[in-house]
Amino acid sequence: MTRQELFAWCMDQYGTEPEYPWKDRNAVLRHKDNKKWYGVILETGKNKLGLPGEGTAELLNVKCDPVLAASCRTQPGFFPAWHMNKEKWLSILLNEPELDTAIKNLLALSFDLTSPSSRPQHSK
Repeated sequence: MTRQELFAWCMDQYGTEPEYPWKDRNAVLRHKDNKKWYGVILETGKNKLGLPGEGTAELLNVKCDPVLAASCRTQPGFFPAWHMNKEKWLSILLNEPELDTAIKNLLALSFDLTSPSSRPQHSK
């Protein structure tokens, strides 16, 4: 999944568009209501990820259950979160078609984990 495919999918699923808070190619996907991030798209050097070749790689950071994140990191294309909490966030390599289904599923989980709480209000 390319970044443009990812952005189109997020618009279709969640009605959100990427924001560029750092005035570069790195982007944030956030909820409309609570403004929490549910995804972050970052570029970093392939060498920093231990990937072969020169140049950069694009990553999607998603919030994730810590046990699931640890399990995913044992598979190719998954990394400890880049510039995020490494226990609760996971980085996924973009532009790898075999990861498209995982990206959609993990992005949906991240969206749910960062959604406003539906806890009942306590009366006083």
